[in-house]
Amino acid sequence: MKKLAVLIGFIIVQTTFAQKSITLEDIWKSRDYYPKSLYGLNSMNDGLNYTVQEKTGVIKYDYKTGNKVGEFTFGALEVDDYSFSEDESKILISTESEQIYRHSSKGYYHVYDVATQKVTSLPKHNKIMSATFNPAATQVAYVADNNIFIYDLATQKETQATKDGKINTIINGQGDWVYEEELVLVRAFEWSPDGKKIAFVRFDETSVPKFEMAMFEGELYPHDYEFKYPKVGEKNSVVTVHIYDVKAKKSKKVSGLPEYEYVPRIKWAGAGDLLVYTMNRLQNDLKINKVNAAKFTVSLWLQETAPCYLEINDHMRVLKDGGFIWLSERDGYNHLYRYDQTGKLMTQITTGNWDVTDVYGVDETKNVIYYESAEVSPMERHAYSISLDGQNKTKLTKNKGVNRVEFTNNFQYYIVTHSTLATPANITLYDIAGTEVRKLVDNSAVNDRLKATGINAPEFFTFKNSEGTVLNGYMIKPADFNPKKKYPVFMYVYGGPGSQEVIDEWQGPNYIWFQMLAQQGYMIACVDNRGTGARGRDFRTVTYKQLGKLEVDDQIDAAKYLGTLGYVDKTRIGIFGWSYGGYMTSLCITRGAEVFKTAIAVAPVSNWKFYDSIYTERYMGTKESNPTGYDANAPTAYADQLKGNFLLVHGTADDNVHWQNSAELINAMVKSNKQFDLFIYPDKNHGIYGGNTRIHLYTKMTNFIKTNL
Repeated sequence: MKKLAVLIGFIIVQTTFAQKSITLEDIWKSRDYYPKSLYGLNSMNDGLNYTVQEKTGVIKYDYKTGNKVGEFTFGALEVDDYSFSEDESKILISTESEQIYRHSSKGYYHVYDVATQKVTSLPKHNKIMSATFNPAATQVAYVADNNIFIYDLATQKETQATKDGKINTIINGQGDWVYEEELVLVRAFEWSPDGKKIAFVRFDETSVPKFEMAMFEGELYPHDYEFKYPKVGEKNSVVTVHIYDVKAKKSKKVSGLPEYEYVPRIKWAGAGDLLVYTMNRLQNDLKINKVNAAKFTVSLWLQETAPCYLEINDHMRVLKDGGFIWLSERDGYNHLYRYDQTGKLMTQITTGNWDVTDVYGVDETKNVIYYESAEVSPMERHAYSISLDGQNKTKLTKNKGVNRVEFTNNFQYYIVTHSTLATPANITLYDIAGTEVRKLVDNSAVNDRLKATGINAPEFFTFKNSEGTVLNGYMIKPADFNPKKKYPVFMYVYGGPGSQEVIDEWQGPNYIWFQMLAQQGYMIACVDNRGTGARGRDFRTVTYKQLGKLEVDDQIDAAKYLGTLGYVDKTRIGIFGWSYGGYMTSLCITRGAEVFKTAIAVAPVSNWKFYDSIYTERYMGTKESNPTGYDANAPTAYADQLKGNFLLVHGTADDNVHWQNSAELINAMVKSNKQFDLFIYPDKNHGIYGGNTRIHLYTKMTNFIKTNL
């Protein structure tokens, strides 16, 4: 489960002219407050140039001057995405792409030869997935109809590497639904560095229960969309790792791995060694196994355990000396550690009561690693450099707020995307010495449009919950704020494990809706409850095996705290959330019925037993290890406590949080004879978008708030 972004933050500006009122059409039709960005930014091998995707094709620019130095065009093809081969001699482009689930898509692929400027189309099949060059750019591997294929660009011949793929039965080289959603394993195959082998994960879904969704789509008779979805306690795919020899055209299974439930990652550590991550079902024991691809021998390289659970990440960096950098929260916070080639710990690189939140890369010529952390504040992000021995730490970013950084190849420049809750992102290029070279994207025009609305800037605050834990929050006061008046409060919540809403970062124009509500006299508030991120392991895992209990306690405490403020009408507090936030909202309006007057829950979980195995068991344990935990904090168990105004929204084609969750909550409400409002979006998935869907949804929610809060 991943949060759907609904963000807040704007600028307070005193104006002497008529202020512009924000409308739903501004947000969802004309999109007046959408900032500019760079699409498809790709750093070239020389570290001096970059490419972006524009209307005419892929354009090459000089970092330092900003001058256009090249252009790649593809005739009549309408390009959705592109990627270069390792030697930049070819470009792989996708067209007519179709979204499948959250991260996956399928489409038609074509190869553009930079030297000849010719385009070669790959075999179409029923569209293909995860197309990837080999290191020499002579072949492309991809997945079609659950099998792996290899296309040779010189001979224009296709080889089928696997032949047992079958829909809802066997998948080769592509993650199944739950791996894609919860482990972000989409492409499940990897070329070896010498291009002679392809390692891949095979998913046997045969025993995984099937989920069916009725699709209406204007047809006379609805049809069922079927896919394999393992709910809590059900069987997962049986996963195995294989290595395909490209020349011999044969695959061999990797045997000898320790007992496991999941294979969340495979990664080559050199031409001869494949790293296979294995994990148990409780997800508190991770092993990284080194497989010799010639002899197929297996040895344990690293083992990581945790008292509650581990989160999978992609931050490992294998070094030229055979050692590696590893990110672990074994001391209570996420920090960087260096290991030698045998898997022996050499040193802890970073230390402190703060989390490393991203790893940008290692410059081995200088023995320096670049990373992002929340050291300044959980609400900020900054980039740092530090020597591999833990010395010479240097803060690279200076601007208050959140700085997302990307280094160019060869570490000659770095690009900072900087924003705050009140200002959309500017993208700026710096040289490695920290000198600003030039702005790549300037969003001052968006700021000018915001100034015309006269909105108030958000204010960060802290308070102690009923157990004495300090929680972070922000509020946006009404545009015409008068401390002598009392205002209704509309709270926003997500609240899931490791998530974060209270962060000093521009998070998209959807949140202009909240500013629109503030213009209409509502105070907006958001609080990060216990269990959220960037405050260390113990703060996050305190909700283990009891999702919903402490988080909702904190949201109720937050509402009570807000009610003590002299300018808040404590009888008019509402709350809104989506996905995990919808689950939280459903509990707040029931368990917190004495505090909350109004609630809107979009696509909520109503009982964790209905959700998928990997996410839920990671945070709740299995049914066997936590027999009473699943029903203890289910909204369905508290339906009889509803007193306020409740709007429930769901899409019938939600492959993630199934419409079944809301159906069960409806049954519980009816059983308790509780009146509520319901809106269903046929054939819409977890995001509920497309055409007029978003403006319709936000109109529905706006009217509900104005009527009931």
